[in-house]
Order: sequence, then structure tokens, then C-alpha cells
Amino acid sequence: MKTVEVDRPARETTRRAEITAGLKLSLPAGLGMFPLGVAFGLLVLQQGLPWWLAPALSIMAYAGSLELLLVGMIATVMPLAAIALTTFLVNFRHVFYAFSFPLKVIGSRCARVYSVYALTDEAYAVTAASPGTWTPPRLLSMQLAFQAYWVGGGLVGVAVGQLLPGKIEGLEFALCALFVTLTLDACRTSAQVPALLLAGLAFGFAMILAPGAVLFAALILFVSLLNVRYGLAHLRRKHA
Repeated sequence: MKTVEVDRPARETTRRAEITAGLKLSLPAGLGMFPLGVAFGLLVLQQGLPWWLAPALSIMAYAGSLELLLVGMIATVMPLAAIALTTFLVNFRHVFYAFSFPLKVIGSRCARVYSVYALTDEAYAVTAASPGTWTPPRLLSMQLAFQAYWVGGGLVGVAVGQLLPGKIEGLEFALCALFVTLTLDACRTSAQVPALLLAGLAFGFAMILAPGAVLFAALILFVSLLNVRYGLAHLRRKHA
């Protein structure tokens, strides 16, 4: 009984430390997500859509790039089939994220379902930059923080948008700027440069071979090139 009483505070301390670590890891990308959420909220109002659409999309869809596209598609009343196809193509990259995302560290079924739902570009980039260090509290606190940044930014955006007298141009570029930041953050060491070059090569070929589905084709090519790279590295290690 005494052992249990002694171990419980230690476990609680460790859990708090892991939650704190997850929140700290979310901060760099979160500082980019929050203003991007503000831009998203402003864009919703500027397209003449109701303010509640911003938090609704951020909770139901929770995919920044897709949400920004959906705002324009909803505003122009595009067919549901086109919206469904766009959603599939834009979010198809998450299939490849799942190959290396540390989901297996989570034992609870409900927590795992949330982690799958909250698997975003930012969450994947952070875990890829710090592999092998994840625990359930650290991973879930990081993902919860990211969603709080995004939803909170959207609410601030719609609140500010109601006070502005006119439109602000160039809000769509905020997402591109965040992705550039995430790419640079994931390639801090020279060991990651080959992957960055392969990504650029895959995108270049996709623009030539499949200009109508660049993102989908680039992802397929990039994964194929990564597999070739992994195979060559495995052969070199085997011969060494």
C-alpha cells in the first residue's frame, strides 16, 4: 500500500512533465498556426459566410489547407462531388503520414481515435523532427494544443473581421508561409537534405507528368523515391 502511495505522486509528476514537454514542442509551430487561424476567420467573413462556419470547419474538418479551400468552394457554391474529390486529394497525404507517426505509443482506444483525427501537418512535422521521444501525454497534449491554437485563432479572426471596414488581400498566402517554416524546421541537419531534394524532384516531375493532380502525383513519387533511398541505404549497410 505504501509503495502504491509513493509511486502515484511520481507518476503524476512524470505525466505533468510529459504534458509540459508536449506543450513546449507545440509552441514554435503554434505561433504560426494562431495567426493563420486568424487569417482563416477573416477569410470566412470576407467571403460573405456566417461567422460560425469558422469554428464549425475547424472542429469537424480540422485541416487547415482544406478549410481554406473549402471556404472558397462553399462561397462559390461548387458541386458536392467537386468538394469531395478535392477533400480526398488534399488530405490523401495523411495516409503517408500514418506510416511513421508514433500512434502506437497510445494504448487507449478513445485517445487513439482523437490522435488520428488530430493528425495534421504541424503534428507530423514536430514528431518527425523528434523521433523516438513520444509518450501518450506528450503526444496528445501537443495535438490538443495545436487544435486550440487553430480554433482560437479562427474565433479571434471572426471577431476582428466584424470590426474591420474593408477586406484584407493576400490572406491565402499565410498557409504557404507556414508550410515553408515547417519544412525548414524539419530539415535542420544535413542528414535531412536528401529528403528535401527528393521532395523537390518529385514535385517537379509531378508538375510535368500530372499537372491536373500535382499534389497526389508528387506524394506517390516522393514515397517511391524514399523507398528507393531506403533500399539503397539498407544495401550499403548490409555490405558494410
